[in-house]
Amino acid sequence: MFDFMMATAPEICAELGRRLRARRLMQGWSQVELAERAGLSAGTIKNLESKGQASLMSFIQIIAALGLADDLGELFRLKIVSIAAMEKAERANRKRAPRRAVK
Repeated sequence: MFDFMMATAPEICAELGRRLRARRLMQGWSQVELAERAGLSAGTIKNLESKGQASLMSFIQIIAALGLADDLGELFRLKIVSIAAMEKAERANRKRAPRRAVK
């Protein structure tokens, strides 16, 4: 099993590319067919699957074309484990980043 916590960013990208390739093959689609459904070039699909390289927009278009958009729902959702954490998350939603000092 792939350990996302121990992996580098390039390793994670490559793993996501492999997983999307497996989903494409499971649906019986060629790279060209997925590209057409996602509104992208076949080269974009090839780069994601083989090198783990694609823009975020292309990645989302591929996920949507594969019918995996619902899987994004929990991706970065805050997990509240205590009342203190809930209060901290609420305060974080209201704050702005500090201004940089002008030099």
